[in-house]
Amino acid sequence: MAATGKAQNAPAAIVDSIPANIFNTLRIDLYTKDTKKARSYAGYAHVDSKTSKGKKNHLFYWLFESQTCSPNVAVHDQQDEISKTPLLIWLNGGPGASSLAGLFLEHGPLSIAADGAGTISVSPNSWNEEAHVVYWDQPIGSGYSYSDAGEYVKDEEALSEMFWEALQQFYGAHPEYAKCPLYISGQSYAGKYVPAIALKIHQKNGEKAGRRIELKGIAVGNGWIKPELSLRVMIDFCYATGFLGINQTKPLNDCLTKIEEAIKAGKMKEASKLGDELVAKILKLGGNFDVYDVRRWDGLPFGAMRAYLNNKDVKKALHVPADVTWQFADNEGPVAENLAEDIMADCSEQYAELLEEGYKTLLYTGNFDTACGYLATEEMLADLEKWSDPHENEAWLNAPRLVWTQAQGDPKGFVRRHKNLTQVALPDAGHVVPAYQPRIAREMIYNWVFGRPFVGYDPQQQLKQPNGNSGSRKGEARPVKAGPWRHGAV
Repeated sequence: MAATGKAQNAPAAIVDSIPANIFNTLRIDLYTKDTKKARSYAGYAHVDSKTSKGKKNHLFYWLFESQTCSPNVAVHDQQDEISKTPLLIWLNGGPGASSLAGLFLEHGPLSIAADGAGTISVSPNSWNEEAHVVYWDQPIGSGYSYSDAGEYVKDEEALSEMFWEALQQFYGAHPEYAKCPLYISGQSYAGKYVPAIALKIHQKNGEKAGRRIELKGIAVGNGWIKPELSLRVMIDFCYATGFLGINQTKPLNDCLTKIEEAIKAGKMKEASKLGDELVAKILKLGGNFDVYDVRRWDGLPFGAMRAYLNNKDVKKALHVPADVTWQFADNEGPVAENLAEDIMADCSEQYAELLEEGYKTLLYTGNFDTACGYLATEEMLADLEKWSDPHENEAWLNAPRLVWTQAQGDPKGFVRRHKNLTQVALPDAGHVVPAYQPRIAREMIYNWVFGRPFVGYDPQQQLKQPNGNSGSRKGEARPVKAGPWRHGAV
């Protein structure tokens, strides 16, 4: 929705307090005159419209400074600490999903209850414990982001160009974070957004265009990367878990063949339509299970969050124009409709390109996701073709897959690493990994960002021992002080 009046030009500003519920009967103070708990900023980057001269596109963000930095100390007196702290960008997918879902339901410092009041509480599992985190609503039409011209992006090139321009404005408004090592992260359809934006930053840095952005790596959870593959393994996974019968798989695979033919013919809108129809058939045959977690029948609740974020007092606290409506959609509505040519496109080669350029890359999956699950990521990585050295693919496939353990020996996850590529599979989690495993997800992201070891063991080594074990049923978790590449940790 296009905002009117002076409010749309409101600069990014400190978030001093927010309503603690939909009714604003209580407030949570963040940075008031008397209470300085956290530095948090919310506002917009205003990017020129590509279609209507003189009009703007407005991309919303909400930043939380790391808890390692004191809000009671002036920025200039702790600039070194601020600059050495990683800055994480978080992007939800959809297309059309607001990244504030990631904030309130996954890993932000605030969480929202599914009660009628939309009660806000402080989360103990926030990713900003040791890193600055900024949640962006993008592309235009997602969350609080809007266009004066009613403009939407139609491909990843337009999306990444707009986001790069937004980042230039962000760093201009917040120069204290300009030297922070930057990691771009996201989930689901952001499996397309993240590599496109990273490659755009890489390109612009090489051209010395604008302010240099200190990009170090990317992280994607349950990414929609190679859609044709994701749909194929969805059928396989739902059959393996008993949600489909053997006689039902053949007509579904016939539908998949039609999708593959449409993609080869360049009929991407038709492929997208057929893909949606295939997923709908699978869900119907399986009794309408939750596509994002095969163990559930209902997804995560959004009702309270929608009511909360459309509350006038909340919008005022976040410097959002009063007449902007918070939007959240999952592969439907105008954002998805304008990206129809992009939805079924394969972007896996972009990951290979980023790996070749030396950027740290993390791909993680919750193992009960049927939409963008483990099989799709595993097979996509096995088939990467753009390695400059033809032996790199073999080296990746032969890299040890280690069991990352908790103190008592139960697995936290399964980890494989080779050079700058890390893959983590997490049991007991669906599509939205941090919502199911918040503590483990935060430990995972910190291990990756800070180069900390994933402590565990190599089961292949156990199988080489007499009787196929090392004397322990679950193996021995062995911390390695020398770094992440020694036996016992990855």
